Amino acid sequence: MTVSEFHLVAFQNLQKFRLIFFGIILMLYLVTLIGNLIIIFLVSTSPRLKSPMYFFLSQLSLCDILLTTNIVPNLLNNVLTKRDTISVTGCLTQFYFFGVSIVTECLLLTVMSFDRYMAICNPLHYHSIMSLKLRLHLVLWPWIISFVLSLDITLLLNQIHFCSNNVIDHFFCDFAPLVELSCSDTSLVEMEDLVICLIISFFPFAFIVLTYTQIVIAIIKIPSTSGRHKAFSTCSSHLTVVSMYYGAIIAIYVSPSRGSLKDITKLLSLIYTVMTPLFNPVIYSLRNQEIRDALGKIIKPMLKGHSL
Repeated sequence: MTVSEFHLVAFQNLQKFRLIFFGIILMLYLVTLIGNLIIIFLVSTSPRLKSPMYFFLSQLSLCDILLTTNIVPNLLNNVLTKRDTISVTGCLTQFYFFGVSIVTECLLLTVMSFDRYMAICNPLHYHSIMSLKLRLHLVLWPWIISFVLSLDITLLLNQIHFCSNNVIDHFFCDFAPLVELSCSDTSLVEMEDLVICLIISFFPFAFIVLTYTQIVIAIIKIPSTSGRHKAFSTCSSHLTVVSMYYGAIIAIYVSPSRGSLKDITKLLSLIYTVMTPLFNPVIYSLRNQEIRDALGKIIKPMLKGHSL
């Protein structure tokens, strides 16, 4: 019998608290959506946020919106209506856009590290090198690469067969739970997924480590304390986001996900898909004076008008 739909049963043990769980996830999702939309709006409208760093940050916010919107609304619907089914087509579509978002985010974080390297290690030629044409290329290629690689894996997943078992012990259609349900040979798709994951994670991470090594050396050589502090503050937000991203990826995909550890993997996946997109705009807002100033210029007139 060919499977036509899957059952996502990750949080069935929370049925007694489903309305509380629904409310918490809905609140986090709305805050995530609003926070990232504010970042995109500020970068698009504020004259002070026209540097390449903010252009890349707006793309990161767009990527975070895609990541969380691809998963959370379906999760909320399942929790609220107690309908845990998703069609095979819907499942593969969700997996595809999940792959697009995580690959794009990985490559964008790499691009942002290159931007910080150029700003600190080559400040005199920074604006001439980081031209609009180069910025567009540096943003366009991560999206193109993610679309192509995710499509390749999704098409291979579409070719494997799912027989009688259609219960996914997860809250969204991730690669490992889908492969576990297959009743056909999955060696090709598993090998290709492993190769892609290693290339997309290892080489960007190695590049980020290399660029930040050079950045630290350059910062140490800055004579003034205020100059070192300013240079470090421009990198600290990005470094924090990179640490969160790779920390979550390593925790989820390197640690075992079978047996009793499945619940831990699901919790980590929930944190990654819901909390990480929430933290990104918060981290940049708290640590970046220019973003705080741009936000203040919008909020203060609204508060004054409301008080009148």
